[in-house]
Amino acid sequence: MPKTARSMRNFVAATLAFACISNPVHAQPMDSTIRAVDNNGLTYADLVDLSLPARVVVRAVITRQENLAPELNAGVAPGRVRLLLTAQTQSLLVGPDVSPMLQFLADVPLDARGKAPKLKKQIVLLLGVPVTGRPDMIKLVAPDAMLPWSPELETRVRPILTELVNPALPPRVTGVREAMHVPGNLAGEGETQVFLATPDGKPGAISIVRRPGEPTVWGVSFSEIVDQSARPPRPDTMAWYRLACGLPASLPPRSLISGTPEDRRIAAEDYAQVMRDLGRCTRTRNSR
Repeated sequence: MPKTARSMRNFVAATLAFACISNPVHAQPMDSTIRAVDNNGLTYADLVDLSLPARVVVRAVITRQENLAPELNAGVAPGRVRLLLTAQTQSLLVGPDVSPMLQFLADVPLDARGKAPKLKKQIVLLLGVPVTGRPDMIKLVAPDAMLPWSPELETRVRPILTELVNPALPPRVTGVREAMHVPGNLAGEGETQVFLATPDGKPGAISIVRRPGEPTVWGVSFSEIVDQSARPPRPDTMAWYRLACGLPASLPPRSLISGTPEDRRIAAEDYAQVMRDLGRCTRTRNSR
């Protein structure tokens, strides 16, 4: 085998050993021309899902594409082809220093003729992780982690990346640990507290306050103090994402620890209002 061919095979084998792209769980078709249409239809939750595991986010322009030998296409979904792409770095949004030229594998949809699309000169946003010892290589965090770049897309992604490196980043919410309603001294007065389940037991709680003649108000706190002055998270923030995308649609019966059926009913009702106010955690990556 010629030295250049052997080097290429070793390069691809090393990348495949690290690559996530053969995992079909989040595999989504991209436009075969890698067009930036409506930010590729991605929601805020979609962008967070891709950004969370990424250690390198870079804007780059594709300069070269190479087809792989058939034996290196194992696991590629029907209608797609695996390419070895080379891209010139234009801007590093987050991550360690990377090479001015990057190589990575991507599974892309075939064009209308059943051929690999022509991607040269396309500007893309890459979300990946570095390959140890190879600053010129990255692996994509998901099959659809090569996004068609646009100024609007970058504007949406940058605040997410900023929040992810903030030490005050809210912890991941995995469910509800306990919920209880405590009635007040007046009829119609009371407070419901919902304690959130988080990894490593990090604090998180929602407080819902009822006062006679006033709208019910609620807020979330990710500290040891459950504060009635807490406020709901703003939409399209990590606090919103943690709640809207991590909480169950309704309170699990086992979480209700109030002493009376009426208090348990009110707690469930208050929780339902929280979920209505948050709105749906909409994802499109698995439906396109």
